[in-house]
Amino acid sequence: MEKTFQLYFTSDTHGHIFPVNYAANQPEDSGLLALKSQVEKDGNTLVLDGGDSLQGTPLIQYYLEHRKEWNVHPVAAAFNTLGLDYFTLGNHDFNFGYEVLRDYLRAMEGSCLCANLEDPGGELSFRPWAVQTLENGLRVGLTGVVTDFVNIWEQPQNLERIRVTDAFQAASKALAALKDQCDVCVCIYHGGFEEDLETGRVLSESGENIACKIARQLDFDLLLTGHQHMAVEGVELSGTYAVQCPANVGRYLHLTGRWDGQKPVFSSQLRPVGRQHLEEPFQALLPLEQAAQKWLDQPIGALEQTIPPEGKLEAALYGSKVAALFNQVQLDATGADFACTSLGNDPVGITSPVTMRGVTAAYLFANTLVVLEVTEEVLRQTLERCAAYFTLKDGVPQISEEFLLPKVEHYNYDFYAGLSYTFDLRKSVGSRVVRLTRLDGSPLGKGPFRLCTSNYRATGTGGYEILRECPVLWRGGVEMPDLTARYIQEHSPVPSLHNGEMQVIW
Repeated sequence: MEKTFQLYFTSDTHGHIFPVNYAANQPEDSGLLALKSQVEKDGNTLVLDGGDSLQGTPLIQYYLEHRKEWNVHPVAAAFNTLGLDYFTLGNHDFNFGYEVLRDYLRAMEGSCLCANLEDPGGELSFRPWAVQTLENGLRVGLTGVVTDFVNIWEQPQNLERIRVTDAFQAASKALAALKDQCDVCVCIYHGGFEEDLETGRVLSESGENIACKIARQLDFDLLLTGHQHMAVEGVELSGTYAVQCPANVGRYLHLTGRWDGQKPVFSSQLRPVGRQHLEEPFQALLPLEQAAQKWLDQPIGALEQTIPPEGKLEAALYGSKVAALFNQVQLDATGADFACTSLGNDPVGITSPVTMRGVTAAYLFANTLVVLEVTEEVLRQTLERCAAYFTLKDGVPQISEEFLLPKVEHYNYDFYAGLSYTFDLRKSVGSRVVRLTRLDGSPLGKGPFRLCTSNYRATGTGGYEILRECPVLWRGGVEMPDLTARYIQEHSPVPSLHNGEMQVIW
């Protein structure tokens, strides 16, 4: 007898609860509260999520900084209203330490599945796998795994009380445990595809994303992926049906499955969320939202000149005033010799007077600072990686596909302060840095030098593996948006900064 079921899947919601664009300060078709009106749940329905829920919007930033003042967890409240059944963790869910993660898991009514997480202290509420028997008798086995690159990216103090183990081995072990207990096997994987889904071309061999390997070597029926923020409505990979949901709850995946006693058959559709929402928990969370909006609009200082939005290619070619400000914040906070910073995927500027909304819109990440000991050769290699951001088409600079596919990664292009350098795009990738000096034109010398960067970049991610090998001289604990706000307050009005000099020739 054929049995049918349906799944609602989100991933990488990144704190998008209200249908609001905080940077633009206007309504937006997105958010978990708006999704509630789309979910029709019965006894043969499961609601699932792929992680990265605790970072990404000023609302969540404000809540985490003031969480002891509020008796409701906004992310958990939104997911609980959806009737979330199972979820896994994303790499960003570890950004705020053990206690924040513990309190989040305790507030969630759905079950956290994370087979490659170990918690010796036993305070985190999660399981490696689960079997859910639906109303029609169908047994659905589920497990969850998070990319084990958490161990590379995360600040050491946030992992002191837990271990994140090998994602593939954990998924394999979970599958072995589930196979004889269920009719349908589902893996929720906070990771993405290491191959181009159309051509099969290998995109990365780092191990950060191994969805194709999981599909090819393990026998899951359904693989729900995330992390890359790609829209993958549905694809067959070696007998496994795989999907991926785009970020920020603008769209969600609705899947239907049919099981005839053998192997399930799936179909899926990406659907828009809209902005219509129910009264609850909208009204219950509204005081928190209003407090966050008030905080965002508080003036913190001024710039001598407003910085208009900077296009990605133009900023990379000619320099960025926004990046210069962030680099100055880093130099001021650490006294390092040099600094490097990246910007988000969207063009940003900063208006004056400056508010927290302006700062958080321009600096999107919960990064802290790290000072590394580097040599001239290290700096040269990192700059060669930056120079790989460009390609020439008909003699005109364009952004390389390496930074656009399968995931847009403008944030992996770095701007430097304290250095003067030239890229020659006519030369091959890896040999484009044709000039590297101090700002006054004098030679660098062998060093060592102190380079201030983000905790994210210090792990070597984004193609900067050499930084992972550099000695750590200092680690900070204050996040960059807060450091930036403090700098603007102390130096208002902030003049236009020229702390680096770059040239690109072609």
